[in-house]
Amino acid sequence: MDIGVLLPTGTAQWGADGDPRELVALGRQAERAGFSSLFVNDSLISPRVEALTMLAALAPATGHVTLGTAALLPFLRRPIQAAQSLASIDLLSGGRLTVAVGAGFPGRFGRPFYTLSEVPWERRFTRLDETVALWRALWRGETSFRGEILRFDDIPPATRPFRPGGPPIWLGGATPAALARAGRHYDGWLPYPPDPADYAAGLAAVREAAGTAGRRPEDVTPALFVSVWIDDDGPESGRRALDAYARAAYGMPLEELERIQAVVTGTADQVLAGLRRYVAAGARHLVVRLGALSLHGQRDQLDRVAELIAPLRRARPEPEAGLAYDGVRPVIVPSAP
Repeated sequence: MDIGVLLPTGTAQWGADGDPRELVALGRQAERAGFSSLFVNDSLISPRVEALTMLAALAPATGHVTLGTAALLPFLRRPIQAAQSLASIDLLSGGRLTVAVGAGFPGRFGRPFYTLSEVPWERRFTRLDETVALWRALWRGETSFRGEILRFDDIPPATRPFRPGGPPIWLGGATPAALARAGRHYDGWLPYPPDPADYAAGLAAVREAAGTAGRRPEDVTPALFVSVWIDDDGPESGRRALDAYARAAYGMPLEELERIQAVVTGTADQVLAGLRRYVAAGARHLVVRLGALSLHGQRDQLDRVAELIAPLRRARPEPEAGLAYDGVRPVIVPSAP
């Protein structure tokens, strides 16, 4: 089990008197507390420290944690330039980079970003897959690339990452097409389904697609993006805190956000139980977003979640009731007589 934390790079998460330069110190605090990864997100929804800039600052300031994106939006950047930046971060971190990518939010949330980036909305998933294929080609030392959308000849020598072939690349998304693509082409899967049963079903589809493509299903890391708030007063108090977070970060109430994203709140024991349900569904790398709206609150929640790391790693919960796993897909467990 790996448990990581999403750093609060958006201005909405700093508080009125927050200093974004404290984010590096927060990353070091998380590493000392036992988190195995530090992730940053990438968006134009609100002002924030740019994702790759943040990871470049964290690379020399940390020693062993994985540095990741959750998720990077490649269409916001020129593809060859992005390959150079990612390879540079992998070099500076000594091979600790993981790149989760996505095509952006659907519909009205994502389409304006494409307009701002002067990139067509149409065929965005093909563009995403080709961008990743281009990165991998450059990191292998190739000097040309011929895709359906992206085509380059006579590419000058590119920066090589620390690791041969480059950092692992995960895919965000849980549509049937995304599940198939994750299994066929990507090194990991990072969704945020509200129901652990949906996670289990999605992971089964990813692993089946991997096997069909001649890959080992276990080579695709099963990760999860989940928002968390630990509250001594229980779930209702926690929901009020997360409602304030959802409105500040997304401009929507919690009841709308939790229809599309995994959210766990309550006392420490209740949050631990909620996260264990996803572990039982197959998740092996949790990326926890702390639902605090100040850096002080982020530090407090970081310490609280850190206390759950050991029990999460120590226990291997049984699969969700009625399910077991054959390594690829969920199977029905007969009821006891």
